[in-house]
Amino acid sequence: MSRPPIRVISTRVVNESLHLADAVIVGPEGVRESFGDAERATIPRSAIKSIQAVPLVRSGAAEAFGVVDEELALASSSHSSEPAHIRRVREWLVRIGCTEEDLECGAQRPIDVAAGDALVAAGTPFGRVHHCCSGKHTGFLTVARHLGVDTEGYLERSHPVQQLVEASIAEHTGVDLSAEQSGTDGCGIPTFAIPLRALAEGMRRLPTHDAGRRIVASLAANPWWVSGTGRAEVTLTADCQETLVLKTGAEGVFMAVLPERDIGIACKVHDGAVRAADVAIGALLAHVGVVADTHGSTVLRNAAGTVIGELRAHLD
Repeated sequence: MSRPPIRVISTRVVNESLHLADAVIVGPEGVRESFGDAERATIPRSAIKSIQAVPLVRSGAAEAFGVVDEELALASSSHSSEPAHIRRVREWLVRIGCTEEDLECGAQRPIDVAAGDALVAAGTPFGRVHHCCSGKHTGFLTVARHLGVDTEGYLERSHPVQQLVEASIAEHTGVDLSAEQSGTDGCGIPTFAIPLRALAEGMRRLPTHDAGRRIVASLAANPWWVSGTGRAEVTLTADCQETLVLKTGAEGVFMAVLPERDIGIACKVHDGAVRAADVAIGALLAHVGVVADTHGSTVLRNAAGTVIGELRAHLD
């Protein structure tokens, strides 16, 4: 069934703003429902990290270096750089014989406002470990160490680690990327434009093999390590009564898998608004019956905490 794009409307006295989103829900039989353009070319950004983490497990690197479930979640994360996130990444780097300088993601202010403010107050500059992708990059370094290849340049498409990552994306989405031009993601790795339907299918396929099943189990049990305090991955997983893995990405992308239902979901907000993506994925999960309808909307507040409006996703 194909429907118009999801409408995420901001209301304050009147309908003040409108965000449109395309979305696809797939099952083993193919597309079950779509909203907007199911074939929309979509750069998945960080929403695809669970698929990018498959080589960490499949190569044997995770087992060789004793990567535990929380670290596997970090390898699939856009963490908020709260103190426990940073501590665990640093400990992992030491275990594989690397340092923060080996991370090629660049430095970034923490997503978590309090964590960033604490660094500023202490006079501590933002470092590479504070980048929300430092867990993923530590996973890449772990694979490089296990393969015995140079860790320098692991961001390059030609590097053995990125070749494994690209192969994993192609395997899961069914898209041959060999002739596709790659762009550069926010953290520096190659990224590709892939049909939204294929991204949903990629998530559905994730738990169909041993490495994917371990990733799904790790992420479902550790959503805080995937994101951080108060973020959508945490709140939606907490309300879901069955196994759920979901991950946001920059520019309004969200991807999810419900393995017990053999369902994959992908969503892309046209204008890239993250606030709309959070509400849209909540509405989609409510639509398939795994979370409460309340996740399809959120109140808007001003700086004083006064409720001034509402942001609501409309699927009809």
